[in-house]
Amino acid sequence: MTSYQSKLDHFSTLCQTQGNTWQSISPESASRMNLQNRFKTGLDIAKYTAKVMREDMAAYDANSSQYTQSLGCWHGFTAQQMMMAVKRHQKTTKRSYVYLSGWMVAALRSEFGPLPDQSMHEKTSVPALIEEIYTFLKQADARELDHLYKELDEAKANGGNVEAVLSKIDNFETHVVPIIADIDAGFGNEEATYLLAKKMIEAGACAIQIENQVSDAKQCGHQAGKVTVPHEDFLAKINAVRYAFLELGVEDGVIVARTDSLGASLTQKVPVSKTPGDLASQYTAFLDTTPVSSGADLEEGEMAIKLNGELCKPVRLDNGLYQFKEGTEKDRVVLDCVTSLQSGADLLWIETEKPNVKQIAELVNRVREQVPNAKLVYNNSPSFNWTLKFREQVYAEWQAQGKDLSAYPDPSQDIKALMAPELDSSELAAAADVLVQNFQKDGAREAGIFHHLITLPTYHTAALSTDILAEGYFGDLGMLAYVRDVQRQEIRREQASVKHQDLAGSNIGDTHKEYFSGDNALKAGGEANTMNQF
Repeated sequence: MTSYQSKLDHFSTLCQTQGNTWQSISPESASRMNLQNRFKTGLDIAKYTAKVMREDMAAYDANSSQYTQSLGCWHGFTAQQMMMAVKRHQKTTKRSYVYLSGWMVAALRSEFGPLPDQSMHEKTSVPALIEEIYTFLKQADARELDHLYKELDEAKANGGNVEAVLSKIDNFETHVVPIIADIDAGFGNEEATYLLAKKMIEAGACAIQIENQVSDAKQCGHQAGKVTVPHEDFLAKINAVRYAFLELGVEDGVIVARTDSLGASLTQKVPVSKTPGDLASQYTAFLDTTPVSSGADLEEGEMAIKLNGELCKPVRLDNGLYQFKEGTEKDRVVLDCVTSLQSGADLLWIETEKPNVKQIAELVNRVREQVPNAKLVYNNSPSFNWTLKFREQVYAEWQAQGKDLSAYPDPSQDIKALMAPELDSSELAAAADVLVQNFQKDGAREAGIFHHLITLPTYHTAALSTDILAEGYFGDLGMLAYVRDVQRQEIRREQASVKHQDLAGSNIGDTHKEYFSGDNALKAGGEANTMNQF
């Protein structure tokens, strides 16, 4: 980052070249404003964060303990608060990203109102949210630097340690971090994917996640009815995203290829094979078929295909979709992953039905037989009942070991029995919680997971905290519900949000007014500002 003094020297020289016409411009004020807005465009952000992410990927390849994390954010403010909290508690933003979830865009940011995760929301809402998130992250930079500038002025005025404050400014760590942005299935054909990817990159996205579902039949990865596309169609969209990165000069942009094949049993079309063993023939070989010996075996409108030298007809549902053979799910996932990586994708996303490290590792290890440095972005999904699934895992392991389980309900008799609150203090629950706590470390080490994310956490935290506040405030607690459970906690945790005027930019505005108007500035701060009581 450019040093404070070098920036000041630059603007001092610039102002001198303008003579008296810029006599009211302070080089120091100009320097400060320039430094607090390090990233001038979304492309500046995309280029910077792509470099950060590539360095993180290399660090992970060298040491799997260096995995990365993110939380899904549906508003710029939630992303800002997350990164301010990370920096405050962890003392760095390294290896911390923002995830932009298509699910939350659909549920919370569409002009149609809440929508399911089926690509029905406005495609432009995705780049708009990326831009919004970076606007809030840049404002977090400006606020923190504004505080440092005031600290510098105070040090200069009172004989303080000016060099120490300048060092803080020169070594300031930005809140701007990589965003992994969900483009769903591309919102149309490959040209539509390219156009939307450009908008997302121009807004600041350095990493774009795209899935192999059919755009107009897209489903949430944790719901039924998913329909995949042939590999050629998916690879064309990966190419489209890469071309968008290259056109805009983000040459190390990151593509995350997501496969939903583990839970998808349907395809919309049968691809055309041109040479034996090509991708189309491999895809077609997974279809569920029945033998055909003559035209009499075909109903009106049915078709026959030749597989392995034999005529057969693919099983076709009433809606026109074709069905895959049962038991092919894992093989399809592996083929999806290998072909994506061999065709330009950088990271994988495998959507699983449960958070089981061994299951994930089984798939990743098969991929790594062909692509040794394959690594995952993994969804630590709120669609999983983490408590139940890990208690079931411990129960099954203990049962296999012959351990006495008489103190616990049998989950085969009642699937939710292990969720009982009275089990929370049990040995089994404690063992399960340790597995949950270590899931990310274990997954990074054993299952090739480079990036762990929770897709919808801020959706759930907003719902939970609002429910708790509403219950007390509109009940017997009244104002105590807010004071005790919100404000008092903010104060004691030293959260910036307790001084909400400052967080929203009031003090930055006062600083700028002073730059622009000098002693004539009408400021919002001062002794009468109630924020001073904090």
